[in-house]
Amino acid sequence: MIGYVMVGTNNLDQSIKFYDELLEVLDLERTEKDEVCAGYSQKNSNGKIEFYVTKPFNKEKATVGNGSQISFQTSSRELVDKFHDVGIKLGGASEGSGGERPEGSGVYYSYIRDLDGNKICAFTNNQ
Repeated sequence: MIGYVMVGTNNLDQSIKFYDELLEVLDLERTEKDEVCAGYSQKNSNGKIEFYVTKPFNKEKATVGNGSQISFQTSSRELVDKFHDVGIKLGGASEGSGGERPEGSGVYYSYIRDLDGNKICAFTNNQ
């Protein structure tokens, strides 16, 4: 069972602006912030943080995990596409727009890189 997910950033304020708007698409909102990190929870929930963006604890530069990816499950293909579009609009880089992978699987994915190069995905099993 995963308790929460965390990605590193070298510019917390810039990342907060990015994730505040991007995660709104997935019905997540920022519920915690300090000088080191920001935490996001499902709206209208008990406030349990599911996702953090943070400056590295060791005070070194945040780097991308090669092969690492954070994936958010959504309820529709429309939300997957909106997640991708909003991420690109906010300055993220496309790693693959919405589509079934593999073709015919029924699972619909899109991928972006955030402002620090972290790979994030939205997907759905719903048509």
